[in-house]
Amino acid sequence: MAQRHLDPTQPAATAPPPHPTSASAGTGTSAGATARGDAGAGPRADADTDALVGYLRAQATEFLRALRRHRESGTGAGNVPATGPATGAGTGPGAKKGAGAGAGTGTHAGAATRTGAGTHAGANGAYGGPDRAAAPADDVDAARALRRAARRISATLHTFQPLLDADWAEEMRPELAWLSGTLAMEHAYASRLERLLQALHRLSGSTAFPAPRPVGRSTVTTTVPPGVSAVPSVPATAHPASANRGNLTVGAAKAGALLDRQLTLARTRAHSTALQALGSSRFHAVADKVALLASEVPLSSTGRGAAAAPRPDTAPVDLRPLATAAQERLTDAVAALPLVTAGSPYNAEALVHGLSPDPAPHPQDAPWHQVRLLLRLHRYALEALAGAAAGDVDDGTDVRLLAAGEALNRHRDAAEAAAAAAQAARTPRIAPATAYALGVLHADQRHEVEAARYAFQHSWRKEPIRLP
Repeated sequence: MAQRHLDPTQPAATAPPPHPTSASAGTGTSAGATARGDAGAGPRADADTDALVGYLRAQATEFLRALRRHRESGTGAGNVPATGPATGAGTGPGAKKGAGAGAGTGTHAGAATRTGAGTHAGANGAYGGPDRAAAPADDVDAARALRRAARRISATLHTFQPLLDADWAEEMRPELAWLSGTLAMEHAYASRLERLLQALHRLSGSTAFPAPRPVGRSTVTTTVPPGVSAVPSVPATAHPASANRGNLTVGAAKAGALLDRQLTLARTRAHSTALQALGSSRFHAVADKVALLASEVPLSSTGRGAAAAPRPDTAPVDLRPLATAAQERLTDAVAALPLVTAGSPYNAEALVHGLSPDPAPHPQDAPWHQVRLLLRLHRYALEALAGAAAGDVDDGTDVRLLAAGEALNRHRDAAEAAAAAAQAARTPRIAPATAYALGVLHADQRHEVEAARYAFQHSWRKEPIRLP
């Protein structure tokens, strides 16, 4: 089966075979007047099963291309096993046959054998040596593209499941969600730590903001000794602090050190989990199925009948009713949100239950997180209707939907950062000054949650821009 994989680096596999309904993005009015019953302008009149097949094949090809880029970057967490003709043997002890998720067969060695903090050996013998230059930016971009394609394939299988083979779709969706979530955890912890450290500096009145922490093996974790007024990971070339409140207080510095220790530990565990996942047979099975998806989309009897040569008395299956159902689910979920309260600045609703001893996430955040997921499903359904290419999926999306999605992403990030600050404050035997700094940080992030809700309702209630 592995020998049937497409090679994204070869011209024949850089894009799926041309489809009459998936060659270009649709035109027309902006896509996404979702709150008012408009399924999104932009889908073409021939949004049928062929468009769905073309979209899925394009995303599968993008998935394979991202795997190849991820392997060739040769750095950091989540290096994928060898994809393509493997001629080099790895250095790890766990050599095994890999159903390479790119092209042809591949033999990778020691995909989960770490050679240091954040590095591992093997994967076609292309990296792991001391002279291998790190390229964390390329690795992060490839991992992001991999998650992006996996999310779109999974969402499309969910929205248009009646047209696809039911057993195959039900089996693929949780596997793609597992892969995307596993690869996202390390980046999420790194971003959360960066967000909290920057907030500590901002709340302390310091201008020496910490530099962004790269997601790769070049990250160095340091611990601030007690009494040292410096936040970890602040480079020596940072901007000089102000004369009045130049340095962090002892409490803020210790709070930063505590957060660094906890989130760096969580990030290291996520790194190890990603390495184990990408070297597992479960990942190889997912890669095999995605590789086959790039050449053949399993359709249901309804979908196969629509994709076949239509008879004069047979109407093609329209994708728009299924996309409209996804839109209606989103509209109903948004209607259940307290948008009136969120539209009032400084309403302090996000701070309710802020002193609760329950470590569980805020129950009021769950509906907003659900709307975020439904909004993503709606956007991807519009992309499938428009037949957007894998690299141009955002070009035809309504800016209102993009702004609303960005606000909900900020909402999720702030809520998770507030939970991390609260969890750190529950650490036994910490100094009162440290606990106070963490409490202020928690309240600040809950205010960010409130601001994100305000931004969402402001974007959602805007009238969509319609072009003549």
